[in-house]
Amino acid sequence: MSERTYVMLKPDAVRRGFAGRILQRFEDAGLRMVAMQRFDVSEAQSQALYAEHEGKPFYDSLLTYIHSGPVVATVWEGTGAVALARKLIGATDPAQAAPGTIRGDFGLVMDENVVHGSDSVQSAEREIPIFFPGLD
Repeated sequence: MSERTYVMLKPDAVRRGFAGRILQRFEDAGLRMVAMQRFDVSEAQSQALYAEHEGKPFYDSLLTYIHSGPVVATVWEGTGAVALARKLIGATDPAQAAPGTIRGDFGLVMDENVVHGSDSVQSAEREIPIFFPGLD
């Protein structure tokens, strides 16, 4: 079944010049990009994206990091897009991510783990409108 997922290249990926190589992996896996934009995340967007982490010890540093530079926000479509994107991305902690995954190949530390990807279809449905309001 075709579905959509949200993937955001975080400031460290953009700053270090890996955006093109990372995006290519999603295309090579058979996903189709339906939206993309490069921008600085607003306070409202970051709070909406990371609402589930509010009150956790790392919340403030997470927001500081996501505002440290531009991101590349994307929406991908395809059969099993959420699970496929998560497989490509790898474990949250780059130290635990397998070689060949995006975080395994490009991530340095937990706080700068290169990419955010929706963890479920429901998360994608919540996250996509934060960055792409009105996307059909």
